[in-house]
Amino acid sequence: MKKSLIMTLLFGMVVTQAFAADVIKIAITGPFTGGSAPMGASMRDGAKLAIAEINAAGGIKIGGKMMKFDVTERDDEAKNERGALIAQELASMKDLSGVIGTVNTGVVLAGDKHFQEKGITKIITPAAGSASMTQWSKAGVKDLSIFRFAAHDGIQAAMVVEETINRKLFKVAIFHDSTNYGVSGRDDMLNQIKKQGNKLQIVATEKFNIGDKDMTAQLLRAKNAGAQAVLIWGIGPELAAIANGMAKIGIKAPLIGGWPLSMSNFLDNATKNGNGTLMPQTFIEEPITPKAKAFIQGYHKAYKVSRIPSPVSAAQGYDAVYIFAAAVKQAQSTDTHKIKEALEDLKEPVKGVITTWQKPFSKWDPANEDSHEAFRRDQVVMGMVKDGHVVFANDADRQRLIKNASEVKGKKSK
Repeated sequence: MKKSLIMTLLFGMVVTQAFAADVIKIAITGPFTGGSAPMGASMRDGAKLAIAEINAAGGIKIGGKMMKFDVTERDDEAKNERGALIAQELASMKDLSGVIGTVNTGVVLAGDKHFQEKGITKIITPAAGSASMTQWSKAGVKDLSIFRFAAHDGIQAAMVVEETINRKLFKVAIFHDSTNYGVSGRDDMLNQIKKQGNKLQIVATEKFNIGDKDMTAQLLRAKNAGAQAVLIWGIGPELAAIANGMAKIGIKAPLIGGWPLSMSNFLDNATKNGNGTLMPQTFIEEPITPKAKAFIQGYHKAYKVSRIPSPVSAAQGYDAVYIFAAAVKQAQSTDTHKIKEALEDLKEPVKGVITTWQKPFSKWDPANEDSHEAFRRDQVVMGMVKDGHVVFANDADRQRLIKNASEVKGKKSK
């Protein structure tokens, strides 16, 4: 009886190990609840849509065996301490191939050190500020397992400043939240203003905290200083409170800032006061290409919505999975270290909903964070709020993306 029990347990262990060996373990982390949830949940759902497509097609062929993704989800609630605990848990997980996710800069700074210590491959998306990557170059890290799949703040800040100058709005007020993300974004905007010849005059610099609902005092200072535009960096419903406050005290200046201005909690809370708001975008929810149309329809059907809460986040989550899958296929392994090496030198283009990715990453260079940054300027466009939706601010961007998609299709058909 005792021998029989032992044999049963051993057989169970063998079956479990065989099952574990037949899957690609991946974790998706982010704020799925709280003020940052539109970004985190949209990223998660975009990533899961891609995983469902890959698994439905049979998975990825590794060593003659078809292997499917097995997903672990963790909600960090945009809390630094919780993010650190989640990172510790995942970093100690056996056979974890990689991690995709994270929105908030503070969560990244608190947790990613655990992934780096174990060499766990992670693709940060859809956000986290510049410090999420500069921390490693400043530390002189020689071999990095962390990658970033988002339009970094340097790109966004440059576009915000350029758009302001092009619209001849030379007196500006800078608003930012007190988080790591907000402070980092403020610094990036200040740096870009200097780089672009100090054509903008900063008449006010104002800070607000997460949870603040009334920014009248800060807005009055900006109005009295003659601000022609408000440049803003922050995450969450506070952005809508500022738009509503501007309307209340009669500030006609446009709101121009980082991509979170496209989130549903800004659009729904600012309503008509959000019209005309401008922000950089990596994806706009318009079916301008067959791939975009299929993605939008697929997301709407899968999650029973008529509008993606954060299209940028969803598209980046979707494309990040396909890039990760391409690395697994190239590495012919579920080993996280081999996947990291493949990500640094992807041989084949990866067709995503944002673009067709050609070698998005390269071998880590501590002197150049762009080596582990996927996005370049030409993959980002300026969006504008119009009646609760984000549309292309410039038709030239729409036409360029349509043309790029048709050119890629033409090259493949030859």
